[in-house]
Amino acid sequence: MAPYGRLFAVPGARAFTAGNLVARLPMGMFSVSAVIMIAGAYGSYALAGAVTATGLAATAVVGPWTARLVDRHGQARVAVPATAVAVAGSLALLLCVRLQAPVWTLFAAYACTATTPNTGGMSRARWAHLFRRDPRALHTAQAFEQAADELCFMLGPVLAAFLCTALFPEAGTLVGAVLLFTGVVLFAAQRRTEPPVTPGAPRTGRSPVRDPRVAGLLVTFLATGAVFGSLEIVTIGFADAHGHQGAAGPVLALQAAGSCAAGLVYGLLRPAGSPGSRFVWCVGAMALLMLLPLLAASRGGLPLLAGSLLVAGMATAPTMVTAMALLQSRTPPARLNEGMTLAVTALLGGIAAGSAMGGWSVQHLGPAFGPHSGYAVPATAAALALVTAVAVTGRARRTADAKP
Repeated sequence: MAPYGRLFAVPGARAFTAGNLVARLPMGMFSVSAVIMIAGAYGSYALAGAVTATGLAATAVVGPWTARLVDRHGQARVAVPATAVAVAGSLALLLCVRLQAPVWTLFAAYACTATTPNTGGMSRARWAHLFRRDPRALHTAQAFEQAADELCFMLGPVLAAFLCTALFPEAGTLVGAVLLFTGVVLFAAQRRTEPPVTPGAPRTGRSPVRDPRVAGLLVTFLATGAVFGSLEIVTIGFADAHGHQGAAGPVLALQAAGSCAAGLVYGLLRPAGSPGSRFVWCVGAMALLMLLPLLAASRGGLPLLAGSLLVAGMATAPTMVTAMALLQSRTPPARLNEGMTLAVTALLGGIAAGSAMGGWSVQHLGPAFGPHSGYAVPATAAALALVTAVAVTGRARRTADAKP
């Protein structure tokens, strides 16, 4: 584990990482909390999926603009006020559900959370600045960040499900809002590790999304996000159909646990082969392993499904680490926050679509074909991600060969 120890020997690294982890934990809480809260109050998983999809879609639109402001003015100046607006949206959603407000208010309130800054991207930008001349250490840092993402998505659903079922349905959203604002304030206070702002740089040059190599990669992120979004909703519905709604959080946590462990191991390895080929192999493994939940859900109950999700998650972190490294290599340094937020935007867009499709499958396919049928949605999305990854890598290779 010496490579990870080297990361945190850098002055200020432990402090900004701790604050960022507190801010990132609610990312795994909000969707689960909203689904349980809305489905319980309004009796519709389709509505719950549509509301969360709307919030994620709004974030996908607003997120790059927030990141562009971060690149232009710095993390500390932008992240705190943006988070304050997002927290206000979460609290508004809580009140609307509590008061049984009209359905349209749920969509409006959740859309206001779109200003949530990309905390993971800001942390990755700090590592990229600290290890800009050390690719090996940067690879380890990227793997740690992905493992941290998975850790938050492992603990977040468990905490959200516990709070919503043991206390009251709105407790998950309330605690998540407090943690988000506290963590961002602590993270923003660590100024000495913050990447410097290059005056005028974010205003010049073309946006990363206009680079065909980046745009193609973002499509793969979109399909991968659909895997995550649909898997979450379908698992909540599957657990509810078996009379164990509170078990959905721990079951989803196992998928994140498998990914977290795989990410930490991947960070200790020396990458072999080209980044493009590694990316295709990782996405291929994810597509193959995502068939396991479908098979397990069709043949057994929650214990078998939980084991399949643990194994299926092991391809997620290596896929994301390799994809983020590819994206970073294709993004100008002055637009790094924007580039990484575009990746998160694509993921959120995919999660939004996956949440909507997953909610629809639980509501309509489940009664007709059984609660396991919803797992066809993440399996199909993973297969689409593989097809896209192969196409993107092949195009990038042909473009490179065509250059003199």
